[in-house]
Amino acid sequence: MKPDPKLVEQLVEIITHEVLAAMAEEEARASNPEGYYCKFDCADQLCVRMCFDKTGQVISAGAGRISSTLGVIPQDANLAGMIDHTLLKPDATQQEIAQLCFEARKYGFASVCVNPTWVSLCAELLKGSDVKVCTVIGFPLGATSSETKAFETETAINQGATEIDMVINIGALKARDLELVAKDIRGVVNVAHGRRAIVKVIIETVLLNDEDKTIACLLSKEAGADFVKTSTGFAGGGRPSMMWS
Repeated sequence: MKPDPKLVEQLVEIITHEVLAAMAEEEARASNPEGYYCKFDCADQLCVRMCFDKTGQVISAGAGRISSTLGVIPQDANLAGMIDHTLLKPDATQQEIAQLCFEARKYGFASVCVNPTWVSLCAELLKGSDVKVCTVIGFPLGATSSETKAFETETAINQGATEIDMVINIGALKARDLELVAKDIRGVVNVAHGRRAIVKVIIETVLLNDEDKTIACLLSKEAGADFVKTSTGFAGGGRPSMMWS
């Protein structure tokens, strides 16, 4: 009996996918054997890499929130409520954002963190769950005006965001224009807190020395922010995003 060409093609595609997935998992284990392991999972024609990593050292250092991204799941399920599940790449698709929300619901993460254009979609997809919708303001450079950041904040909250991650004016901080930095943060905090949303101030530690970091944290505290956050991930270095209250 002659095999069906379409069936053969489908089998080849399945086998190829499994081989590539196994190779990717092996490469991930080899690159960081003690830190994490990965597996691939597929749903609704979307395949994602699910990576399970160790974060105990970060938590013991005092972090109140930590970030993960699409397909990255913590080894310790007890950490789920501390995680901002984040996808901020400029080419993120609607399908990927939907997958991000699916994972956040499934594992009970604290929030999803997305660019402002996806806030409405996430608010709809997460309706009825405890997962919050977080978005970024002045992202990733922090160089927009204070007025623009306040307007962005109000718009995002109107669309369903309940957590706001803002980037400080890094240049103003380096130049010690502390009045501008404080105004920048306070403008966002006033809008957000007036609508019962929390504010995380991204200070972009890779660009700062220790004195800069100390000043940024003190200004954030003085302005009433709820957390400081280490990194946007877009500044060419720095540790993954972690937050301290």
